[in-house]
Amino acid sequence: MAQISPNKVVTITYDLSVTDENQENVLVESAEADAPMVFLFGQSGLPEEFERQLDGKAAGDAFAFSLTPEQAYGEYDQQAVVEIPKDVFKVDGQLDEEMLQEGNFLPMADNQGNHMQGKVVEIGTDSVKMDFNHPLAGMVMHFDGKVADVREATKEELDHGHVHGEGGHHH
Repeated sequence: MAQISPNKVVTITYDLSVTDENQENVLVESAEADAPMVFLFGQSGLPEEFERQLDGKAAGDAFAFSLTPEQAYGEYDQQAVVEIPKDVFKVDGQLDEEMLQEGNFLPMADNQGNHMQGKVVEIGTDSVKMDFNHPLAGMVMHFDGKVADVREATKEELDHGHVHGEGGHHH
C-alpha cells in the first residue's frame, strides 16, 4: 500500500475548524468524499507543516492535528490592509459595482507584477480598503480527516507540478 511521500498524488477528506476570538472551534471548511482535496505531495503550495503531518500515512489512515499561525499562513499583518484609489477598479472608465462589494475577493497585481487575492473590506468615497492577508492568517487551524487515496504521480503531473484528471487540474 502506497504511503504519502514526495511526488505522490494524495486524496484526503477533512474538516477544518479555526479557534475564534472566544477560544471556540468554528468549522470553516469541509472536504467530503464527493469533493475531496487532491494534491501533489511536496509541490502543493500548502504549508510545510501540513504536509509534514501527513507524511508516511496511507489510504485509510485518520489524522488530526493543529497548525499555529507560524506553521501556516502567518500572523495577521495590519500592513497588508491598504487603501487603493477607486480609479484603479475602473474598467473602460466605469466602476464595476457588482465586482466591488464588501467581502468579495479580487485578483490583483502589485507594481512588480506579483499576483495576489485581496478582500474588499470597505468602500469609501474615493478609495477602497483592501486586505491582502491570507483569509486564515493569524488563526490556529485544526484539521480532522482521513487519507482516502495515495498513488504515484504521472510523468505529466510531475512535469506540470500539479494533479490532473479526477479532482485535479484539467487542461
